[in-house]
Amino acid sequence: MSDEKKTRGVSKIQFPSIEMLEKEISRIRQRQRRGTTARSTAYSLLIVAAAAVILVILVVPVLSIKGVSMEQTLYDGDIVIALNNHKYKTGDVIGFYYNNEVLIKRVIATETDWVDIDKDGNVYVNNVRLDEPYVTEKAFGDCNIRLPYQVPEGTCFVLGDHRATSIDSRNKSVGCISNGAVIGRLLLRIWPLDSIGGIH
Repeated sequence: MSDEKKTRGVSKIQFPSIEMLEKEISRIRQRQRRGTTARSTAYSLLIVAAAAVILVILVVPVLSIKGVSMEQTLYDGDIVIALNNHKYKTGDVIGFYYNNEVLIKRVIATETDWVDIDKDGNVYVNNVRLDEPYVTEKAFGDCNIRLPYQVPEGTCFVLGDHRATSIDSRNKSVGCISNGAVIGRLLLRIWPLDSIGGIH
């Protein structure tokens, strides 16, 4: 049988050229690099997002202001950042848990201090009248505690800056705030944009 007959009915195998092989290897490598880059980017974004969530929950909680009890310092709808710790002093604005809600008030006195409020709304701590430039309109407010009042240990006495409307430590329904309920001290307003700045 001739060579021609031996090959009849059998298709010839076409091997790729060296150039074709190089192109295919290059294409596969590029696809692998894109996949690796995509996976690497996805992992990086996931790590950053997780770190941001942990940071927000544990270190710098972001809080939204509800109501008018802190006007003229903070307004309904403001968004603020707090520093998550229990170190605060008289005059600091803090966020704390109360009945499954977050309230924002100002620290007026700390444990064992004596607080007194006269009928004109002037506040005294340990017989010294407080200078309160953050209060635009003083008021005795909704007060049903017996004055003068000593702040229990492990707590702080808080008031809203809008004294006429705020329900706070002057009322037994809120009372003094335990250290464990404090979320942190408010540092910065981040919304609205035209009001970004520190909180005093």
